[in-house]
This record gives sequence, structure tokens and C-alpha cells, in this order.
Amino acid sequence: MIGLPVQPAVATALEDWISWLRHERRLSEKTVESYCHDISAFMRFLNRHMGFAPGIDDLADMSRADLWAYQSDRQADGLTPTSMARGLSALKSLFSFFDKRGICTNVAVTNAEMPRLPKSVPKPMSVEEAFETLDAAEDIAREPWHGKRDRALFALLYGCGLRIGEAISLNRRDVAGLERIVVTGKGNKQRVVPMLKMVAKELENYLRACPYDLGPDEPLFVGARGNRLNPALAQRAMRNVRAVLGLTETATPHALRHSFATHLLSGGGDLRTIQELLGHASLSTTQRYTAVDGERLLDIHAAAHPRTRRKNEG
Repeated sequence: MIGLPVQPAVATALEDWISWLRHERRLSEKTVESYCHDISAFMRFLNRHMGFAPGIDDLADMSRADLWAYQSDRQADGLTPTSMARGLSALKSLFSFFDKRGICTNVAVTNAEMPRLPKSVPKPMSVEEAFETLDAAEDIAREPWHGKRDRALFALLYGCGLRIGEAISLNRRDVAGLERIVVTGKGNKQRVVPMLKMVAKELENYLRACPYDLGPDEPLFVGARGNRLNPALAQRAMRNVRAVLGLTETATPHALRHSFATHLLSGGGDLRTIQELLGHASLSTTQRYTAVDGERLLDIHAAAHPRTRRKNEG
């Protein structure tokens, strides 16, 4: 956050906050970058709003009206409700940190209510679409080994519920034996996911075709030059699949993860197990990924409820 129009004490406090996010909160680098972007926008707004570089005392004296002015300014810039909510979350995180460290206190910010956002319902793919995606990914690739790589990558997303970033971040040792996967998810939290035989077969086919001898500490998925695969290439491969199969724009790599959870629940899996496999901290997050019909959920509930079991046993 170099070059912000703030006084030196504020700049130092901001660096301390960023270090805290990375090393104590252990947020992902993408989240830290997003927070930094939002706080940079806020500090530049304050500079324009007040007419001078803000100091610690200015941050402490900021009123609710100042916060509303900032939100109005962001809205005028065309930010989506989700982006504005993230910006307010970054502000609350920053000022909570300042309060805990005794730097300054501002209840107008820390007590600000987060806006209620409409819950987006993930759109899973059908079972047929998921398997057609694997076939198409291999068929349309320019190089045969690229096709086997893309097929194996998408099989991991659909067969094991990995995020695209998690799959691309895997090293060869993380899938040693092709029986389980050691996944490093959000906040650097690790989980172990069992590997389906179908997924293991796809990975075996890819590793045999890959022209690079991948050591234990080397990336599992590599590009044409042997470096770790760029996520943009995976996204482009999925766009090409969509065009070939005539799928909607909701058919993304992440939709394969949605489909994993949805199809697992539809087949009788329980939410707690799916939560563990997906690496969700909250069960409510898992429920958003499981867009199965209400009748199927009622069937699962009826089969699992003690009263129902007692009646059947009687």
C-alpha cells in the first residue's frame, strides 16, 4: 500500500494490519489483496473528503456521516452490493485491529451494520454434463497430453470437490499413491480427501502422458513449459468446453465443485460429511452448494429421523 495519501503513523499501522491478516488471521493472499484494494480506496476518499492526508486522530474522529459519504461515493462508482459489502468488511477488520492494538477507536465503523445480500444459489451441472465436460476437455485440446491434463484437473473438481485454486496448487506428493489428496484450502487449512478410482485413473493417464518428470515437490498440473499451470488456462479450457457442448455461462470450473456436493447429497450423502470434503468452516455454507429438490431432502430426513426408524422397526 505504498504511496497512499496518509500520514506516516497511519501507513505504519496499515502495514501492521496487513501483516496480521497474513500471519495471524492466515487469510488467503487473494483476500488480503482485495482488502488492501478496498482500504486504499477508503484512504484516498478520506484525503479528498477532508482535503488533507488523514492521521490516526482523524480516523478516530470519523463520523457515521463520513462513512455514509464514503459508501455513497463507492455506489456512485458503480460498485456491486457484494463489492460494497466486502469494502465495509475490510473497514471493520481494520478498525477492530486498531482498537485491539490501542491505536484508535471508532465505534461508527466497528458497529456499522453489514448490508443483507441476496443469497446466490449455485447452479450445478447435470451428471451427464459433468462427464461430457471431461470428454470434451480431452478432445478439444491442442496437444494430447494437454487434453489428459485438463480432463484430470476437471475430474478432481467434480470427483473430489476441490476448488480450482486448490487443485492447481497441488504438488505431486499431495497425491502420492493416488488414494487420497492432501488439500491446502482457505486460510492454509489442510484436509484429506479420499480419491475415487475414477479420478485416480484420470491422474494416472495424465502423468503417463506428461512429458515432464514431476518430482515430489513439483507442481502436479503443469503448462507447456513445465511450470505450474496458470488458472487462466484452466478457465479458458472450460470456456472452450462450453462453446463445444453449448453449455450456459454458469458451467464454470467451480460449477463442477457445486455439482460434486449436489450430486453427493442427492445420492444420500449427509451434509456434515460433505462439509468436511469441501473444507467449509460453516455448515450453512455447505447448504448453499446443495441445490437438490425439496422432495429428495424430505426423503433423506425421513429415512434418518429416529421416529421413522422406530416405526419401520416396529
